[in-house]
Amino acid sequence: MFHFSQTSQKTSRSIRFACRPEDHGVIAPPVAAKTVLPDWFRKLPAVDQQQASATNNGLTVKRCMPFLDAMTTGWILPLAATVRLEIKDGGSAVDAGWEFDRVMVSNHGAHQVAGNPKEPAPPCKFHNYWSIRTPPGWSCLFLPPLNRPAQPFECVAGIVDTDTYAAHIHFPFFATAPDGLYVIEKGTPLVQVIPFRREDAALKAEIQAETGAEATERETVYRNTIASEGWYRKWARAAR
Repeated sequence: MFHFSQTSQKTSRSIRFACRPEDHGVIAPPVAAKTVLPDWFRKLPAVDQQQASATNNGLTVKRCMPFLDAMTTGWILPLAATVRLEIKDGGSAVDAGWEFDRVMVSNHGAHQVAGNPKEPAPPCKFHNYWSIRTPPGWSCLFLPPLNRPAQPFECVAGIVDTDTYAAHIHFPFFATAPDGLYVIEKGTPLVQVIPFRREDAALKAEIQAETGAEATERETVYRNTIASEGWYRKWARAAR
């Protein structure tokens, strides 16, 4: 069993990933998204000195907090065991094989998603053997790992009320690569798991012209951003 938690003085909140006892130490475990950053991003400098000049600050996406926050939020659920995908007939046929003693891939009926933009790729499904539990009122958003290299497949995004649904959640996907044989190794990221409180997702929208105070705040944040060599969050935190 893996147990990840966030703790405060008043309450303890946690997302819990649990597997069968015989699978513990065998199938690939969930990991915090921030611990598995892509190699290209780790190697990227915050400032490209070869580009830096009087007219170019040389900043890279490593200084872009929205990009980094998307990549590091939540957890990554990986492929439990190695799978071979053979894509054939212009992507209209996909065969899967594995040596593991549990089902790793199955199929959905094409009629279930008739007319979808991925046609003629058939809808398939990766099997996941981690159950996911969150505190009352919390759900999880499952989506393809954000800002990471594309795989020969793309999982479909979905939301599950993980405070009440304790069964295994499997992940529909479409093969996206050209025809060929692809080895998807154990531990390959399948989806990013982002927990959220449902009450926070029920915000009402107000669509209107901004007030004078809002315009001033927006302009101040923007000008503080371009006045320094870092994202505005550094200024915003200092201003609190």
